[in-house]
Amino acid sequence: MKVSISDLKTERQWRATTGYDQARFKRLLSIFKEKYKEIFEESIEEIKARSPMPKSVIANCEELLFFTLLSLKSGLTYDVLGVLTGMDGTTAKRNQEVGVRVLKEVFQEDGYAPKREFKTVKEFQEFFKNDDTLIIDGTEQAMQRPKDKEKQKDHYSGKKKLTPLKQRSSRRKIRK
Repeated sequence: MKVSISDLKTERQWRATTGYDQARFKRLLSIFKEKYKEIFEESIEEIKARSPMPKSVIANCEELLFFTLLSLKSGLTYDVLGVLTGMDGTTAKRNQEVGVRVLKEVFQEDGYAPKREFKTVKEFQEFFKNDDTLIIDGTEQAMQRPKDKEKQKDHYSGKKKLTPLKQRSSRRKIRK
C-alpha cells in the first residue's frame, strides 16, 4: 500500500487516520483476525497464497483493518482512496466491504453495534422487554406529491424538489 501503518509515527496520526490510538488498534486487530478467520475459514495470508494474482496491495489483516478504518474515517471516494492506497476504485470498494463486514461482526458480537433488524415481532419485543419507552424518529419521511391541489397545500412547498412528510416525534409505550 502507498499509505501504510509504518507511516504513522505519533498517536495523533494514529487517531487522525484510524480513529484509534496504537494500543487500541492492536487490541482490535487481534479480535479482527479471529473474526476474519471465522467468517472466511482461513486467514488472508492463506487466501493470498492460493490467489493467481501475483501481488496484492492488502497482504494481511493488519493492512485490511488499517485500510478499512482509514476509508471510514476519511470519507474519500473509492477512486481517491484507491489512489492513496495503490489500488483501483473497484478494488478499494471490494476491500472496504470485506473489512466492514468483519468489523460489523466484531462490534455486534461484543455489543458495541446497535441492533438494526428484527426478524419477528417476538424478537423485537424480547429485545425491548426491559425498556418502558421507545422513541422513534420519523420526523421526515419522503412522500409522493399529491395530485389533488387541496391535498398539495398541506404537503407541498411549491418548490420543485423532494418534499419530506414532516411529523412530530412521539413517545410510545411498548406493550408487554
